[in-house]
Amino acid sequence: MKADKNNTAQKLRNTLKEFQIGYLSFCLLLLVSGCVEETPQPEPDEVVIADTFESGMNGWEGGFADLPVDAHDRFELEVSLDNLPEETGESGRAIRVQGQNGSDDLFMFLKKEIGGLDPGATYEVVFEVTLASSYPESSVGIGGSPGGSVFLKAGAVDREPLPEPVEEASTTYLRMNIDKGNQSQDGEDMYGLGTIGIEGDDFVYEMIMRDNGNRPQEVRADSSGNLWLIVGTDSGFEGMTVLYYQEIKVTLTKK
Repeated sequence: MKADKNNTAQKLRNTLKEFQIGYLSFCLLLLVSGCVEETPQPEPDEVVIADTFESGMNGWEGGFADLPVDAHDRFELEVSLDNLPEETGESGRAIRVQGQNGSDDLFMFLKKEIGGLDPGATYEVVFEVTLASSYPESSVGIGGSPGGSVFLKAGAVDREPLPEPVEEASTTYLRMNIDKGNQSQDGEDMYGLGTIGIEGDDFVYEMIMRDNGNRPQEVRADSSGNLWLIVGTDSGFEGMTVLYYQEIKVTLTKK
C-alpha cells in the first residue's frame, strides 16, 4: 500500500515538473518571438483601384484648365455628386462634371493621389472609365462635334496635376503643369481613350466605357511610392458638355 502511495506521489511530481518545463518553454518562445523583427512584406506586383461614387468622391477632386483665369462663372463650371440620368437605365450616383467651352479648348478633369506602391518602381497603367454621355459621335456643333470632338484622356504622374496661370498676349490662362497633349493628340503624361461620342443621332444619355488596354502607360512611382491619377476631357466643341462618371478603374502592374 505504501509503495502505491509512493508511486502516485512520484507520478504527480513528474507531471508537475513536465508542466513547469512546458510553461517555461512557452514563455521563452513568446519572449524570443517578440524580439524578432518582422520581415517587411514586398509591395504587390499588381494594384487595382476601382472607384464608384455611390457614397462619395472617394478621394477624387475636379478641376478645369485651358480657359482664362477669370472665366469660371462665365463657363458655368461645376463638379458634384449627382444621380445618373434615368434614361441610362442605371441607378446610383456619379461624379457630374460640366462646362461651357467658351475657349474652344476646355479641359475638365478629375484627379486622385494614391500610395502604397514600390518607391521608384515602374508600372504599366491601364484605365477603364465608365461614364454617361449624351452626345452622338457624328453630331455637328460650333467648333466641332459635341461627341466626336470631345476627347477622353487619362494618365498617371509622379506629381500633382495643377492648372497654373500663364500669360499669353494680354490674357492670363490656366494651363496644366503636366503634358496632357491637345485635344486629339496624346501628351507625355496623358493618353487618349477615345471620344465621348455615342452611336446614333439622338441626344440621350447612355453608358459608355473607354480604356487604354491596348497601350498601357508606363510611369515611375515617386520616392514615397505615390502617384497621381488624372482623367479628363479635352474639348474642341464650343458648347455645354455634361458628363457623369460612374466608375474609374485603374490597374497598375509592376514591371
